[in-house]
Amino acid sequence: MKLNAYLTFNDSCEAAFKYYAEHLGGTIVDLMRVGDAPPMEEGAPPYSKPNNIMHAMMTIGDGTLMGSDAMEPYCPYVKLQGISVALHPDSVAEAERVFAVLADGGEVTMPLERTFWAVRFGTVTDRFGVPWMINCEKE
Repeated sequence: MKLNAYLTFNDSCEAAFKYYAEHLGGTIVDLMRVGDAPPMEEGAPPYSKPNNIMHAMMTIGDGTLMGSDAMEPYCPYVKLQGISVALHPDSVAEAERVFAVLADGGEVTMPLERTFWAVRFGTVTDRFGVPWMINCEKE
């Protein structure tokens, strides 16, 4: 069994996944648009944004991140709360680089610093509204 995060974006899934691929070393495996889906059942309202992403998948290291844009009117966007995506860089330098990339255009909620459990730990909500935890346990 595997476990991975599935994020819902407010019309920015494609931009977010391309940003993560470029700056976090991820590889986009799948990027399906709403307009590429089969037609809805007869009488159902059409999707309001056919160019949005209905399913995206990428690998980052040995993990998988999945996501989509909210699909109005079926799945409205709700801001992510009470959850963070955790990254575990292998070095202080990588933790600092990744934290800076995610903080660019976002909001730092806890600066990246030494804690009693990690050589670097910090939290940030990126420009796409995704909360991240950076936890580096290695010197």
